[in-house]
Amino acid sequence: MPTPVPSWDVLRTRFNDRGAPFAFVIPVYNHARNVRSVVLAAVASGAPVIVVDDGSTDGTARALAETTGASIARHERNQGKGAAILTGLALAAAPSIGARFAVTVDADGQHRPDDARDLLVAIEAEAAPCLVLGSRAGMRGRAVPWSSRFGRGFSGFWVWASGGPFVSDSQTGFRVYPLPETLALATRARRFEFEVEVLVLAHRAGIPIREVPVGVAYDPPGGRVSHFRPWRDFVRNAATFTRLIASRFLPRSKDSHHGA
Repeated sequence: MPTPVPSWDVLRTRFNDRGAPFAFVIPVYNHARNVRSVVLAAVASGAPVIVVDDGSTDGTARALAETTGASIARHERNQGKGAAILTGLALAAAPSIGARFAVTVDADGQHRPDDARDLLVAIEAEAAPCLVLGSRAGMRGRAVPWSSRFGRGFSGFWVWASGGPFVSDSQTGFRVYPLPETLALATRARRFEFEVEVLVLAHRAGIPIREVPVGVAYDPPGGRVSHFRPWRDFVRNAATFTRLIASRFLPRSKDSHHGA
């Protein structure tokens, strides 16, 4: 029989006793339809929850104002998913919260925050702090956009070719980040491509990366709001991968990162 997943109370106690508390970080941009239910599910964990509104222009701000139990940060203009994640990670690591790990979950409702318990159990199994990916199962259904299926394979290969890990789902937004190690990485991407760049840089820095299968909920076509634009974002990803591959083979001066 599979080992039962610990309750949130048990997990919080175990992580706190290790001096490694965790928090939730939820980046959101124009997800008024689902953000409230996602935030409330994260709040039910009993851990701190930080929501970063990346300049939403729909009813997201109103939905968040009606939601209790989370800290809300806002970018006045849209800066990109990566920028929102980094804002949330920095806030989680700040002394006022003092988290050691951050669980990130998308605000579109495709993931269940409660499944983060499985990701945190994977953290406990490692001797060194690691980055855990919630690898999405069931990605072949009719409701799954073709861009998600294609992008997953495309991105996975190029993450590996760029000197990153070989993983099955490099685009998942459901993750657990080790905060000091992640914030120390010299990431440059600030939109969707941040999530692939951070994997490459983490792998190069020796941060272990693990995958845990998780469920995913896709509405019928047209029922889910996504801000991923296949051609535009594939071009951005390609530019990021080109830069990362070049950095593997081209010598860089000690001061080159200051102008990046």
